[in-house]
Amino acid sequence: MPELSQETERGRAVLPFGAAEVTGPSMVPTLRHGDRLLVHWGARVRPGDVVVLRHPFQQDLLVVKRATERRDGGWWVLGDNAFAGGDSTDYGVVPEDLVLGKVRFRYRPPAPGRRSPFAAVRWALSAARPVPADRSVSKRLRAR
Repeated sequence: MPELSQETERGRAVLPFGAAEVTGPSMVPTLRHGDRLLVHWGARVRPGDVVVLRHPFQQDLLVVKRATERRDGGWWVLGDNAFAGGDSTDYGVVPEDLVLGKVRFRYRPPAPGRRSPFAAVRWALSAARPVPADRSVSKRLRAR
């Protein structure tokens, strides 16, 4: 499951925006291991948004998931990679007070060792992107 660096916690109290780094495969293809995120702390969450939350059973661990549906008691969250696990199918509904913020932007650092001009152009075109909300997640949720 994608963990976020502890640097994320330090800047939260001061600014409404902060940085985080993804580790793990559960949000592939939307987010990959090593991606840097711009997080809007305290932002209003809607179904389909990618969010940062505290793990319900290990609250010193921050994770990133997609908020798919508001249910009684909180949010149902899923990873975009159905094979990775570590989401509400394992731990149930996440209380609203554990959902900390919404991911607004993703920056993908260049892969080490790729120095060809073609690779540099390809990276430059795809390195920084907004993280869109997927409003069709409720249809996929019902299909699972």
